[in-house]
Order: sequence, then C-alpha cells, then structure tokens
Amino acid sequence: MPKKRKSKLKEIIKKILKLILKIFLGIILLSVFSVILLKWINPVTSSIMIQRKINALVTFKERQMIAYEWFNYDDISKQMPLSVIAAEDQNFPFHFGFDFEQIGKALEQHDRGRRLRGASTITQQVAKNLFLWEGRSFIRKGLEAYFTLLIELLWSKERILEIYLNITEMGDMIFGVGAASQIYFRKTPDKLTSSQAALLAAVIPNPLQFLVRKPSSYILQRQNWILNQMSSLGGIDYLKNLYK
Repeated sequence: MPKKRKSKLKEIIKKILKLILKIFLGIILLSVFSVILLKWINPVTSSIMIQRKINALVTFKERQMIAYEWFNYDDISKQMPLSVIAAEDQNFPFHFGFDFEQIGKALEQHDRGRRLRGASTITQQVAKNLFLWEGRSFIRKGLEAYFTLLIELLWSKERILEIYLNITEMGDMIFGVGAASQIYFRKTPDKLTSSQAALLAAVIPNPLQFLVRKPSSYILQRQNWILNQMSSLGGIDYLKNLYK
C-alpha cells in the first residue's frame, strides 16, 4: 500500500476514534447531568412508561392512557415505603445499590437446581425503570449497574424511595402509588393502611399478571408475608435507618 494511502487511512482511523471518544464522553456527561437534575426535579415520565405506551399503541389496546400522578414522599403513608422495603429489598437502608448477600443466596439456590431468582435492589429497579429497557442482556445489566452507582452517589435514600414509589408499575398502565391508591382504593396515598400498602407491594414483581382488584391466593399469601415482614422489621421505625 502506498505511503499516502496508509497515512490517509491512519488519519481516518484517528478521526473515527476521536469521534467515538467524544460520543462516549458526551453520553457519560449527559447521564451524570440527568441523574443530578432528577435529584431535585420530579420525572414527568420514565423509560418503562414510554415502552408501555408504545406497546399499547402497537397492539391497539383499548386502554392507552397511562395513569400517573406524582406525590412527594411526605404525602405518602409511611406504610408504603416500609412495605416495598419488606417485599423487595430489606437491606435497602444499608447497602450501596447492590445487595451481595441476596445475590449470593440467589446463586446458591440456583446451584441447588432452583430457577435463578432476581436479586435486584430498589435502586437497581429505579435505574432500570427510569433510564433503561426491559431485558436480560449484559449491555443492559452493565448500564443498570452504572446508573445504580450514580443514583446511590448523588441521591439520598429517601429520594430513591420517593422516585421508586412514583414510577413503579402497580397494574396495567398504572404507575406509582398515587395513581394506584386512587384507582384501587379511592383514596390518596397518605391514607393507605398497612394491608393496602402490602397488597400494592405484592403485585410489583409482575403487575401485568398479578391483580390488586382480584388478588389470587398466591397474592393474598404474599400480602400476608409482607405484613409479617413489616412487623418483623419493627414497623415504620425501621425507616429511621434511611437517615443514618
């Protein structure tokens, strides 16, 4: 290959590498800026809401409207954050986004022949629901870990819970405790009882199949288990650990 063509090729490769580096740095800066911004600004939507909306339009579902109404943490019954911690992530006040104890238990159970269960923390679920797409690819998992660390670094535990309670799906196209409590119980979320909060928490793992209005025996058992866990943790006093 002539020297001129070689030098041109090197220049092109350098330009491509510089462009890739700029794009990469731009994505990093944008993600950090977005997480910082959401420390104070309440999200008007989330990645999972957008995905549900697109899916509804594509499949011509009757109900295409998303139910979503923001409520501040102080305007939500403390039974609700306690119930999701009891159900989803009992070490939430103490870990830094990853519960390695639960991950270890999940892997042990898998080694014994059981199906590999999820061990996602509340922070990981916020990262996925707010910024990413559904799926189990290594790319998504890597991005989830990245956003989880950012969120833990930049937000308080209370803020993580506040956003989680507002964007988590609790029924088909029903997002957040504000919409769910009004649709299912005809009350604002500050009036939720421990039993109602536990029922909402019980459907979170699969809100498209698990029903609040017609709970199956499994959901009722799960609701009862969550109530027992809430009591075992010490009731709403357990939330004081968020500020330690």
